Amino acid sequence: MDLQALEDRLAINDLFVRYATALDAGDVDTIVGCFAEDGALESPIVGVYKGHNGIREFATRFAKLRASGTQLRHVLSNLAVKLSGDQAHATCYLVTVQTRDGQSLMRPPGRYECELVKVQGKWAFKYRLVLEDAKMPLEGV
Repeated sequence: MDLQALEDRLAINDLFVRYATALDAGDVDTIVGCFAEDGALESPIVGVYKGHNGIREFATRFAKLRASGTQLRHVLSNLAVKLSGDQAHATCYLVTVQTRDGQSLMRPPGRYECELVKVQGKWAFKYRLVLEDAKMPLEGV
């Protein structure tokens, strides 16, 4: 593996961590910044959001959930990346713990399937699909 591929893999890992921790913190601007201008997010729980305005709407919904007393912790593992120049496909496992009123529960495990693009030297999500192994509503979103 060459040095550029290693740097790209580390930057993609950082992108995934930055996104998950920003989502848990209700950091709308950081979440939006993780996506390309024309990026999209799709989740059977919350729908489809396109472009920075759509991603901002999605992130704001999650920030309001946190502000109302629900804390999510997105735990990512098994990140696999296939690089192709300034594009990549990445997938990882997802476990989400949800805490409200002193009670924690684990949401169904799942995974992220993502198409990524390098924009001005930085990796961003072009398309992010969230898949959970079972359906479970997320109250408040």
